[in-house]
Amino acid sequence: MDFELSDEQEQILEEVRRFAENEVEPVASEYDVEEKYPHEIMDEAAKMGMTGAAIPIDYGGAGYSTLETALIIEELFAADPGIGLCITSAAFGADALVEFGTEDQKERYLEPVAAGDAIMGTAISEPDTGSDVSSVSTSAEKDGGEWVINGNKMWITNGSVGDYFVVMCETDSHAEDRYAGFSQIMVEADRDGFEADKITGKLGIRASDTAELIFDDVRVPEENLVGTRGMGFLQLMQFFDETRTGVAAQGVGIARGAAERALEYAQQREQFGKSISEFQAIQHKLAEMHTQTEAARNLTYKSAWSVDNADGQLTRLASMAKEFASRVAVEVADEAVQIHGGSGYVNDFDVERFYRDAKITQIYEGTTEIQKNIIARELLGKGF
Repeated sequence: MDFELSDEQEQILEEVRRFAENEVEPVASEYDVEEKYPHEIMDEAAKMGMTGAAIPIDYGGAGYSTLETALIIEELFAADPGIGLCITSAAFGADALVEFGTEDQKERYLEPVAAGDAIMGTAISEPDTGSDVSSVSTSAEKDGGEWVINGNKMWITNGSVGDYFVVMCETDSHAEDRYAGFSQIMVEADRDGFEADKITGKLGIRASDTAELIFDDVRVPEENLVGTRGMGFLQLMQFFDETRTGVAAQGVGIARGAAERALEYAQQREQFGKSISEFQAIQHKLAEMHTQTEAARNLTYKSAWSVDNADGQLTRLASMAKEFASRVAVEVADEAVQIHGGSGYVNDFDVERFYRDAKITQIYEGTTEIQKNIIARELLGKGF
């Protein structure tokens, strides 16, 4: 096993770390408090190729591997999870187009995202549909050469700032197979009948835009269908291994950011005439926090390697990495606040924000409970 990063990967890390320190960290609290989208930072990120990190080179992207994308995610989330999510989700849904889209769709939708001229998203969840994707009720019906879409989508990343979305729709309500009646359709935000209602008051990742999408007789041309009609659900399932590995990298970044700040604070804070880092209780906390983070990182990197190499264990590893890294993020952020004491309970220190931001990693892209179900299914069905 080779745990060494290549020279190119080291260079990617160095450049992203410099960007995070100079562009993200100084303004992170401001964007969190004001719950505003960092358009200016996004422009700078696009110039560095980060908004199209995983988009193929043929369509203007950097063409990075899953592992290299995970490295970028970790660095950005260690600086600030909210802004980090904005940057790394600018191309959310691009994977569906890369795999199933037509050449025209790829050129029309991927190139502007890679260039920083557009933001895209994926619309799956609904007010009454979360983990059970097969219960999606947003409908798309054919009318001549158009799809007519009606319904609501909820908790959509980039919802009110996105230019277009890959929308999961029910296109055949009478399909005998519960998974066969769905299709993915591209919907541009400037279509008549499309409305986005920004969601505010979130616990964390407040810089990232989240919205409810409303489709009221939204018409799009039939060529906006992504892939094959009726195969949308199966198309979507193919990419969860990659996206869950990405959330695992988010968890690693959050844990690292919180652990590093706790270590720094413990060395500066004095009580009873000495640094609190000299107390064994604090030392044990720091040791556990950094050990957990390193363990989560290794599991996440293995999952990313497995995705890149189409390894047979990738589904199990992706869910393991996502479940474990998100749990570590929550636990390490909690301990970071504890080490800061009262200072960690206010936003004068970053750990307060990391504590709030960590929780979402246990919810989106499949809850912790769903990940455990998948892991168990893989173990019982295939074994090790």
